[in-house]
Amino acid sequence: MKLTEAEWSVMEVLWSNQEHTLGEIVEALRSKKNWNRNTVLTYLTRMEKKGLVTIRREHDPHRYAALISREKCLKAERELLINKVEKGSVGDLIAAFLRENKITSEDKQKLSQLLDEMEV
Repeated sequence: MKLTEAEWSVMEVLWSNQEHTLGEIVEALRSKKNWNRNTVLTYLTRMEKKGLVTIRREHDPHRYAALISREKCLKAERELLINKVEKGSVGDLIAAFLRENKITSEDKQKLSQLLDEMEV
């Protein structure tokens, strides 16, 4: 599942609490996106159809909540990146990052410990 940038913004708000009202979501997004109430409602309705959000209409005001965890979305995004950029090779992706970016000694130690724990 690939979230759009707008969907990520909405989901970040939803992941911060169990349920939100539309007003709370609009307010949380105001500083980042400056979207009006109708824009946010349109995203939420579309995201409900995609199975990302639940809308509890029996409450007034309606309550909105994430149906999918942040961790699941992050995992899906990582898998998309690995498959798109390195044809599924995690090792090649990590090697490319390490060649192109500086790594601190602390990060190097964490990576080494992780590899040892994985018995690679």
